[in-house]
Amino acid sequence: MPYVPVAQLKDYVGKELGCSEWLTIDQDRINLFAEATGDYQFIHIDPVKAAQTPFGSTIAHGFLSLSLMPKLMEDILIAPEGLKMAVNYGLDSVRFIQPVKVDSKVRLSVKLTDVIEKKPGQWLLKATATLEIEGQEKPAYIAESLSLYFV
Repeated sequence: MPYVPVAQLKDYVGKELGCSEWLTIDQDRINLFAEATGDYQFIHIDPVKAAQTPFGSTIAHGFLSLSLMPKLMEDILIAPEGLKMAVNYGLDSVRFIQPVKVDSKVRLSVKLTDVIEKKPGQWLLKATATLEIEGQEKPAYIAESLSLYFV
């Protein structure tokens, strides 16, 4: 996580912060997510049946793709120097644009859109996070992520 002096946080608003490394979404990951959440819909776990859908293969759960955001964002989103703790503050919005097919590679691009001092020593950073799919024009999703930092 890149650290920035608190006084410089707002200098990054409106800037593209970068992209994560590519990550392959394989069937094992999809199956583990299905097990963790109890969502066993065939389009996620049954390759034979899913091949007969318009998707042509199994697809990752939308919330699996979304759950990757913190990990993919960790080396991109800036944080204030002197950080003691960070928490996921939620999402202002999320739109799933297209599914992530099994064995696709995805990466997250991040743009900082706002910095607000909630209380002394508490900084809320809002970022637009876009999950790109390798070789696809449209992303899997675009989300407005909120992270709260304590310094």
